[in-house]
Amino acid sequence: MSLFIKKPMHLLLEEAGESGKGLKRTLSAGALVALGIGAIIGAGLFVRTAAAAAQNAGPSVTIGFIIAAIGCALAGLCYAELSSSIPISGSAYTYTYATMGELMAWVIGWDLVLEYAVGAATVGIAWSEYLNKLLVEVLHVSPIPYEWCHSPFQTHAEGTVSGIMNVPALFIVVLLSLLLIKGTSESAFVNGIIVITKVAIVILIIILGWGFINAQNHVPYIPEATTYVDHAGVSHSYGGIMGILGAAGTVFFAFIGFDAVSTAAQETKNPKTAMPIGILGSLAVCTVLYILFAHVLTGMAPVDFFRTKGGEASVVAAIIDYMPGYGWLAKLVTVAILAGFSSVILVMLLGQSRVFYSMSKDGLLPKMFSELHPKYQTPYKANLFILVLVGLFAGFIPGDIVGDMTSIGTLFAFMLVCIAVIILRKTDPDLPRQFKTPWVPFVPILGVLVCGAMIFGLGWTNWLRLFGWLALGFIIYFGYSKRNSYLNNPNRPR
Repeated sequence: MSLFIKKPMHLLLEEAGESGKGLKRTLSAGALVALGIGAIIGAGLFVRTAAAAAQNAGPSVTIGFIIAAIGCALAGLCYAELSSSIPISGSAYTYTYATMGELMAWVIGWDLVLEYAVGAATVGIAWSEYLNKLLVEVLHVSPIPYEWCHSPFQTHAEGTVSGIMNVPALFIVVLLSLLLIKGTSESAFVNGIIVITKVAIVILIIILGWGFINAQNHVPYIPEATTYVDHAGVSHSYGGIMGILGAAGTVFFAFIGFDAVSTAAQETKNPKTAMPIGILGSLAVCTVLYILFAHVLTGMAPVDFFRTKGGEASVVAAIIDYMPGYGWLAKLVTVAILAGFSSVILVMLLGQSRVFYSMSKDGLLPKMFSELHPKYQTPYKANLFILVLVGLFAGFIPGDIVGDMTSIGTLFAFMLVCIAVIILRKTDPDLPRQFKTPWVPFVPILGVLVCGAMIFGLGWTNWLRLFGWLALGFIIYFGYSKRNSYLNNPNRPR
């Protein structure tokens, strides 16, 4: 039994070519771009932007976005090559299995759980914040009591009330999991409607908010390097190079999603051309919107605002306080953001279930995760398990912690994808590649360095969480997966 046995390319291509036996091919290139934008524009933009400005970089959070975009673009070029060459569910997990062997494939698959499941929980928590804004600002009713919309690890700023469970976050995870079980094409249709709405809202905020930029809020644009201690007593590198790198790692969460497009390769009509368009197209659209949005938001309100009153539902709070006469926009944004967050959760839950599906097909997870619903042809048992997993994170863990865990997990996955391109060019140079990453190995190596720099900027507490998560993964691999792997146990009945 080998820890580094590789999944033969002919098996991957056979699985990709199967029809009528697995997932239905229903998605077009346009649907993939919408799917990517649906996942990308969400909590990262509307929540993590303010957090990065408050804790790390101030106005220079826009530079953090540029660094994060560069890292994503480099990794995106590698994703585009691999997803068009190996058009099968599983994303980075599948690519790693074919290039680096089973142990590294397990590591990246387990890491993708951290990205998608914990990421969905992060957005669910942000959804809960904006639901309270909807209740108060739009519907003019009482908000959900603090204890029922915050985790047990959170205490009200006045120190009088502690959280019990985040019920709204749990509710939206349950609702969208059931929609995914119903079907991918139905989910994509709902997502498409939401994407149009929230992109329009982002553009509206940029255009209208530009006139309310106070130039003094951008001075100094790169703050002097200091240490900022937040209300929970956690220290952050603020200002200077480390502050910008920390901001890049924090707002990197805002770009998570374009790689989720690659998990739907086996449900795409023409993956060899559609996957590169979906991945790079969604990334390009969102990068431009992000930089402009961050410039407007940090220009409207000072950093201290995002550290205090604007800490939750920051965009709506900034509009209410710094754009007089635009209360209607705050209400519209609240509704659109709730819808937008819903589409992000939807795509992340989709990505997670497809990774589980692929790992189960290989025997690394129990068989039930690859069993399809007899009517809807979706991996419904995987969706139900993920519903419980994500629901626990969303209901009981604070948003800042799960957000940074998601970022560091994804950055690690991106680094392995970049390495996979280099390896596959050497080991299988004749593999048909509809899209080729330019300047190999320069582009993949640069991708590894940029993503590694952002991991460095996230700080040692997040490194410890990643190591702890991987340690738990190794226990599961050596306790179950290695003994049940179909490649390592070819005589095991399927």
